[in-house]
Amino acid sequence: MKAVVYRGARHLGIEEREPVPPGRGEVRIEVAYTGICGTDLHIYHGDMDARVGDSAIIGHEMSGRIAALGEDVDGWSVGQAVTVMPTRPCGQCAACQRGNSHVCHAMNFLGIDSPGAMQSSWNVPVELALPLPEELPLDHAALVEPVAVAVHDVRRGNVTADDQVVVVGGGPVGVLIATVAQSRGARVLLVEPDPFRREVAGGIGIEAVDPGSTDVVALVNDRTDGAGADIAFEVSGSAAGVTTAVDVLTTRGRLVMVAIHPKPREVNLHRFFWRELELLGARLYQRDDMVEAIRLVASGAIPARQLISRVEPVQAAADAFTALEGGGVMKVLLDLREGTR
Repeated sequence: MKAVVYRGARHLGIEEREPVPPGRGEVRIEVAYTGICGTDLHIYHGDMDARVGDSAIIGHEMSGRIAALGEDVDGWSVGQAVTVMPTRPCGQCAACQRGNSHVCHAMNFLGIDSPGAMQSSWNVPVELALPLPEELPLDHAALVEPVAVAVHDVRRGNVTADDQVVVVGGGPVGVLIATVAQSRGARVLLVEPDPFRREVAGGIGIEAVDPGSTDVVALVNDRTDGAGADIAFEVSGSAAGVTTAVDVLTTRGRLVMVAIHPKPREVNLHRFFWRELELLGARLYQRDDMVEAIRLVASGAIPARQLISRVEPVQAAADAFTALEGGGVMKVLLDLREGTR
């Protein structure tokens, strides 16, 4: 088997390793595709070395097939198509005890805190596996995890039909949030300065505008008779994005904070007071979100083919990361199937 190993900032190695039999309660998965996300890019840049450590196998957006069953694993079969929910909560902290294990205080996130999916053979606890429909292409299925993020975000925002939604930031997660919200019947406006991202969004039926040439607040007010948007999602990670997301909201509107901001931001708290706005954090997802994400991808509600910009063989992992950081792509996948090497 081959594994992509992080060896320090901007340094990836491809190692040949022997597959390890699954332990008790585990399944061994032959990984087909692994997606590269913003977190993986942060790791690649060396920003998470204190957490990741040396010689780490990263990656957590994936699809594959079960290759072997460990002891005490029932109800699964070799060859079955699966994806993995890469979050393993402790079960003991205050968040877990209150039913919020997705924000566990001691979360083991596979691909960050323990070995991840950028390896062609991956052993995981069976309770983290989710079955995939056989008719779902495995490259499309590699998008299930980021779609689950979007599903959770949209649920946090309590988006309903005919809501006016503004999504600030048109990267993969922003586009997926817009798509999921639109699938619920919401009217969606995506705000994104990058022309490539706006083109991708437009190609899948999402209206996208450039904040550099469009007065977003005026546009939203015009479309809502001066009321403003019901929900705004801040996905840009920028100070300007926060300002836009706050300024577009109607009375008692909801701001869902999705982006991980690298430093504190100024927020117009007077507007929060004046319009009785709500601020909601949104982090990761729950199992129900993963199940719904599988349904959305399998049904075609998520236009996976249009969102996958590049698929690179595992040997070209460094090129895949370089492509992602260079822009001009949406989702980039690594192909880890044995037949591709």
